[in-house]
Amino acid sequence: MEMLTLSLQRRRLLISAFLYGGALLYLLFQGGKTAVMLFVIMNALLLYLMLGRFSGISKVSGSRTLRKSDGGHGDYALAAGSSLTVKLSVKVPGYYPIPFVLVRDQLLRNNGQPLQFESSFVPNLKRSGEVLYTTPPLQRGEYRFGATACSSHDVFGLFEHSGSFTEESVFSVMPQIVPLRQQRGLQLGARGPYSHAIASRSAKETTQINGVREYVPGDRLSRIHWHATARTGHWKSKEFERESLPRTLIILDRDAKAYSGARADRFELAVSAAASLIESGGRGETAMGLLSAGSQRAIFPPKAGAEQRGAIMQHLTAVNADAEQPLFQTLAASESLLDSGSIALVISTASGKEASASLEWLARKGLKPCLLHIADVGGLAAAMNQDWQKLLRARGWPVFTLTQLPELPAVLEGGGGA
Repeated sequence: MEMLTLSLQRRRLLISAFLYGGALLYLLFQGGKTAVMLFVIMNALLLYLMLGRFSGISKVSGSRTLRKSDGGHGDYALAAGSSLTVKLSVKVPGYYPIPFVLVRDQLLRNNGQPLQFESSFVPNLKRSGEVLYTTPPLQRGEYRFGATACSSHDVFGLFEHSGSFTEESVFSVMPQIVPLRQQRGLQLGARGPYSHAIASRSAKETTQINGVREYVPGDRLSRIHWHATARTGHWKSKEFERESLPRTLIILDRDAKAYSGARADRFELAVSAAASLIESGGRGETAMGLLSAGSQRAIFPPKAGAEQRGAIMQHLTAVNADAEQPLFQTLAASESLLDSGSIALVISTASGKEASASLEWLARKGLKPCLLHIADVGGLAAAMNQDWQKLLRARGWPVFTLTQLPELPAVLEGGGGA
């Protein structure tokens, strides 16, 4: 692109030199008022074009303001699928007349994928202006803005003068999250040969009110906090104290081969499911942890608290499917990081022998395994009735099948497991 621009600039310089030489020869050999007037006009035009280098665009400055496209404000991160409205305020120093300014902005994702935006404005009397644009729906990840390039042309459009400024702006797009009312399927998962190790850690609600939380569709009428609902104008539910905290370790399978090609969206579904579980457990003061093994292994031992939830969410925002080995080998390599007596919820596309061997290995290590199987869209009926799933359920290990994120609450509350 730069080579093409230089070639075009060189060609325009040659044309300008040719025209100027023609006007000079016309004056020398023809003479007269017409030749003099033409030569004066040519000199004035060339002077105007030469002064364009001092238009001030090379010292352009500006600032950037971000807001959600739905009009929401706040310092919280965007959710995947959201758009961002960007306002650029640009200031060009100097006095040289500029017909318009072309602005090119660049948004870079953490995987190196660039998004280009181009717009223009006509400077006001103070040689400043604003441009406004909206990004397309953004994928999960961390984003930063690169240098903003500004350029201007003369009134004839012959020569381009450019400059740039850098306004550091970094933001995160977090995984999509669906609210979960309860996880009855995981509670059922506390049964089995290791229930004696897990039962002492399972959470049970008392009758002591511990506060008020946002209403989640499906809450019973007895849980509605009517006084808080009337005072705020929004539905509120009662939050009860728990006798003890459950310990749940979510194991995210990041096998690169399993999510390659057209199945890349399955990994986004797996990450969103993990984020929804972490968010739900953190809201209920549940001890949640995460094992995420890929090119770099990350382990968050189960514990409660906003700091734990924030650290896991930050990891899930930038995580990629980059593991070079399947699920079973990943678990074997992470043996020292697993704490017996916890519920281990595996989120994976693994099936058949790979899934059976992985859950059996977890059971031998003293954990109570559960599987959230990420299936292809359209293959739900077939995926839920395979022999390997029936075998796992017969051994007391819950198996849930998920094809779309909105189905997660129904799946965990009894619609997708045994």
